[in-house]
Amino acid sequence: MFYRLGLKIVARARVVLALSVVALVISAVLGIGAFARLLSAGFDDPASASSRANVLLDQKFGGDPDLIFLVHARSGTVDDPAVTAAGQALAQRLSTDTRLRGVTSYWNTRPAGLRSRDGTDALILAKVIGDEQTADKNAKALLADYAHLDGPDATVRIGGARGTDVAGQVGKDLALAEAIAVPITVVLMIIVFGSLVASLLPLAVGVLAIFATFAELDLLTHVTSVSVFAINLATGLGLGLGMDYALLMVSRFREELAKGVDVGDAVARTMATAGRTIAFSALAVAAALSAMLVFPVYFLKSFAYAGVGVTIFSAASALFVLPALLAVLGRRVNSGRIPGIRTVRSVEAPFWGRLAAGVMRRPLVAALPVVAVLLFLATPLLSVTFGTPDDRVLPTSAASHQVGDALRNDFAVTPDAIDVLLSPAVSPSALQGYAQQLSHLSGVQRADITVGSGGVQRVSLSTGLDAASGPAQDLVRRVRAVSAPPGTTVLVGGATATLIDAKHAISSHLLLAGALIVLTTFILLFLFTGSILQPLRALLGNTLTLGATLGVMVWIFQDGHFASVLGFTPRPTDTAMPVLLFCIAFGLSMDYELFVISRIKELHDAGVPNAEAVTGGLARTGRIVSTLAALLAVGFFAFGSSHVSFIQLFGLGTGLAILIDATLVRGVLVPAFMRAFGERSWYAPKPLRRIHNRIGVTENPPAETGGVRPVTVSG
Repeated sequence: MFYRLGLKIVARARVVLALSVVALVISAVLGIGAFARLLSAGFDDPASASSRANVLLDQKFGGDPDLIFLVHARSGTVDDPAVTAAGQALAQRLSTDTRLRGVTSYWNTRPAGLRSRDGTDALILAKVIGDEQTADKNAKALLADYAHLDGPDATVRIGGARGTDVAGQVGKDLALAEAIAVPITVVLMIIVFGSLVASLLPLAVGVLAIFATFAELDLLTHVTSVSVFAINLATGLGLGLGMDYALLMVSRFREELAKGVDVGDAVARTMATAGRTIAFSALAVAAALSAMLVFPVYFLKSFAYAGVGVTIFSAASALFVLPALLAVLGRRVNSGRIPGIRTVRSVEAPFWGRLAAGVMRRPLVAALPVVAVLLFLATPLLSVTFGTPDDRVLPTSAASHQVGDALRNDFAVTPDAIDVLLSPAVSPSALQGYAQQLSHLSGVQRADITVGSGGVQRVSLSTGLDAASGPAQDLVRRVRAVSAPPGTTVLVGGATATLIDAKHAISSHLLLAGALIVLTTFILLFLFTGSILQPLRALLGNTLTLGATLGVMVWIFQDGHFASVLGFTPRPTDTAMPVLLFCIAFGLSMDYELFVISRIKELHDAGVPNAEAVTGGLARTGRIVSTLAALLAVGFFAFGSSHVSFIQLFGLGTGLAILIDATLVRGVLVPAFMRAFGERSWYAPKPLRRIHNRIGVTENPPAETGGVRPVTVSG
């Protein structure tokens, strides 16, 4: 199948390249439009009780303020005449701004809750007009318009617009990450490929995939909500898979040319081997990423849209455009050679062959310490706590973070109140009795009643508790357990209720997502290898890798290690991040799994004994896989320079998972397993063997196994 496809592409190479240029131009034109429609929220379930409560709160009571203006007196207090005049002037200006509504100023009625305890700060609150997309645009414009409000008597900082601030920061951080990663990656690619011409091929694959993904996201924004954070995955994964697939194809193409075959046949042979591996790799990566579609939060769905899209487009580019480029370039793929640099080819690397042989001599002695280390790294997961993103995901220098800290520390107002909404309205006496019941709950400091429009009533509970804390979550559960007045429906909203519902939205879909990943992985690896033990081994190895990675991320970002170095505020782990990291890292680990096992199986199918096939396969792929891991990890580690903590976690976690998988798992655990099980590693029951013989994917191009040196494995 892939061999014949390669021959067809060679015959029409220039047509394929012309069509790819047209596709790139169309994708670029469409993709540019996506950025204006991407959103910065999406961490909660829109169908949950807390989300419906927050929507009702916005519709009937004006909602919580989107912008919080913190006015600080340079000297004296906010009640001094000069500061009062400045505050009133700002409030008046905000009241006339058509992009705002519900402007509330301390200087109107001087409520105690809008004045800091020491009297040096006061608040002006405002709600941004518009739906989610319009409000995002308005908030961004408002922050720019009111960026310079400091005067001789008072300074002003603007908070509340956490989503807008995070989205803006992510845009800056993405540019910084690319500025760090791209030069390093280009240098590494030149070193790896050994020639200027070959080093440009991954960029061709990656750029085409990235712009095609941007175009896909643009189309999706017209029918559903898409998170701006998906851009990070599209760029990081697009360049990474572009390098992965291009290096695999080019190294195999060079190997075939070295055997003396003509260019056309070399392309076809490359497609039959490396191309087949890439196709299965893309299916495995896409399957893992598509599991995020089952979750009801569009933050995760957006990563699935971007991840599945960029994976498919990367594979398509590698399987159609890259063979056409190789056919046109031919032996000129080695043009522009850099003197003194050894290129990476699919030939034996002595280190990896010796490592595999050493592991297989004493598989248990080699594997047990690795398993123990990975399990130890996973232990911080036992103390993980969850939260939802707030202003503290931004650096302490960010105005939103500073204003949030001031609200938490200096004001009597409770920023994380519990909102209880009743609809339809009940009698005043029934409402008073219900509010009194709530006020008697342990942890409630005060219960305030408000009547909104449309027959909706509100009881706001001040607690003084941190929204993500265990006591706050327990209190929300007890509030929900209080019987509502007869004839009315109660919805509980607020930050803590949102957190509880977000955790439920994740946990209630975990089993389905996990089952989809396990099932698709098992089926794909079975079709690829014809074994039922190989999929089980891969799943076990991936579980160890991901457990260790998540444990290290909890140790860093929740427990606060390296906080001063990375510049983040320790806080609970965001509910969606473990799922995101799990799906991405799982998919990428399957990428390397297929790279390694394909070579081992190729040798084994050619009659090479199992032990020698393992050493030969690792010797031929070890340097490639370790090089690919280094290239891909650089791109993700660059996100560690971000000033948004969950983006740092995403980048560092993915990079760490890649390195663990490519070294400890592929270098030690794979050969240990293969030695322990021997020929049984390829076992499948007869009924499944017959199924594989009928529908399993195999290729039979002209093959050679020469160059595999037997390695004696004793014990």
